[in-house]
Amino acid sequence: QVQLVESGGGLAKPGGSLRLSCAASGFTFSNYPMSWARQAPGKGLEWVSGIYSNGSNTYYTDSVKGRFTISRDNAKNTLQLQLNNLKPEDTAVYYCAKDGVWNDFPYLEVWGQGALVTVSS
Repeated sequence: QVQLVESGGGLAKPGGSLRLSCAASGFTFSNYPMSWARQAPGKGLEWVSGIYSNGSNTYYTDSVKGRFTISRDNAKNTLQLQLNNLKPEDTAVYYCAKDGVWNDFPYLEVWGQGALVTVSS
């Protein structure tokens, strides 16, 4: 059974930093690309960042480029997201997700409860 457990959320001031972690189990973590997605209050799920299965390639939505960094440790089955220079619009519940493809359509498998990030002065 797939399990993804996020941690590291909290309150940060604008310009501050947080580091999110995701502990994965129930599947061969190293075989799958992974993503972070977020859901702001009252809004839909937004893809934020992705990383290839071996960590060799990373991708970011434009709004977080230069501020967020995704990484993974396949030996520990963990995924991280470093959030720097935070902005109030980054406030959201952040989800760790396993990437999948269905009929050439990419999708995210979200299994955890998410970690709440609140950015406010």
